[in-house]
Order: sequence, then structure tokens, then C-alpha cells
Amino acid sequence: MTTTLNTKNLSLKDVYRLLGFQKQPIGAYADFLSLEPLTDYEQQELAQIAKDFETYLTPAKVSEGLIKVLTLFPLLRLAGFYRYPVELHLEEAIERIAVTDDDVQITGRFDVLAINREAEFGGQPFWVLIVEAKNSSFAVNVGLPQLLTYAYQSLTSQPMVWGMVTNGLDYQFARLQQGTPPTYQLMPTLHLFEPDRALQLLQSLKAIASLQRGASRTAVA
Repeated sequence: MTTTLNTKNLSLKDVYRLLGFQKQPIGAYADFLSLEPLTDYEQQELAQIAKDFETYLTPAKVSEGLIKVLTLFPLLRLAGFYRYPVELHLEEAIERIAVTDDDVQITGRFDVLAINREAEFGGQPFWVLIVEAKNSSFAVNVGLPQLLTYAYQSLTSQPMVWGMVTNGLDYQFARLQQGTPPTYQLMPTLHLFEPDRALQLLQSLKAIASLQRGASRTAVA
């Protein structure tokens, strides 16, 4: 009899056992991304996003839905994820993932997925960024098992994918790599209310989005 598990109920231990992920030492953004200076306009918009979020955060915890509206969507827009060839998909169910244990299947629903509409690997759209959001009372690492599970599906057809978990305040990036076994590498956590780390947050998102122009040219060639 096949057992069906939901990603919301998985721990990191479950992910390691079922999907075979291995953790690599913490990485550095500059090793993988070209972080360009932000314009005055971008810095002003970033400060406004933080100010708007603080207004909601002060009296109470903020729900996942509001976190996406107040911080995630504005950040993705500012970083260029709304522009072709990147396309956003929201709260879509993943296909059932069959794991090494033939009696277990995993289901779930990701919060935000950005894909490149031009680049393909193995006939599948290239997954640019997977985002998992939690309400503001949760630590960001709570969403890591879900993020890894969603990324596992993409790594069957492409060499790597970026992922991010956020609770609105903290932003945890992960770089996931195809392999036997698949691996993931966390980047230093970034914080919306700390100016230097907030700048790096937007710089990193912009760099990930800009990588897709090169990926599209490679796919066309």
C-alpha cells in the first residue's frame, strides 16, 4: 500500500532519508552571483517595503498571505521577476514525487515559483527560483524541508536551482545542485530591517533574475 506524505509534515530528517539530500558548508553570495550596486530609486523602494511591513508587524504576527503581499511580491517586482522571460506561478500543486522508497509518494503546493519561459532543460521549463513563505512568528528554517522537496522535482531535469524561505523579516537563500546525491548549500541569512543585509537581499534577487537572460541565450543557441 502506498503512503502519501504532504510536504508540510516533513522534517529535514525525512527529506534526507526520502530524497537523499546532503548539506554542503555555508556559501557566499559573491561566489555565485554578480551583486551590482542599487540605484537610488531601488534603495528608496526597498526602504518603503521595510517601512510598510514594520507597520503591520508591530501590533501582531503577520500571516503568510500578507507577507507575500507586503514584502515578497514587491521585492520580486523590484528585482525584475515580473519581466520576460521570467514568469511567476503561485500556489500550484506539485506532481506526486516518487522517492527511493517505492511505497511513499510526496505531494504539496509551493508558494511561488519563477520559471524561465525560453530556457529548457530536458524538455522541461527552467526553474529559476522557488520561494516558501511562513508567517512572521516562524523561524525561516521551518520552511526548508518544503523548499528542498519542491526543488527536488526540478533537479531531475536541470543542473541547479535557487530557493528562498522567508518569514518577511529573514530571508534564507539556498543553492540546490543536481547530483548523486543531490546537495544544497545555504547562504548567510539576510534581514529586511538591517540596511546592509536588506541591500544584499535585493541585489541577490536581481542577480538571480538577471542570470536568466544568459540562460535564454544559451537555450536559443
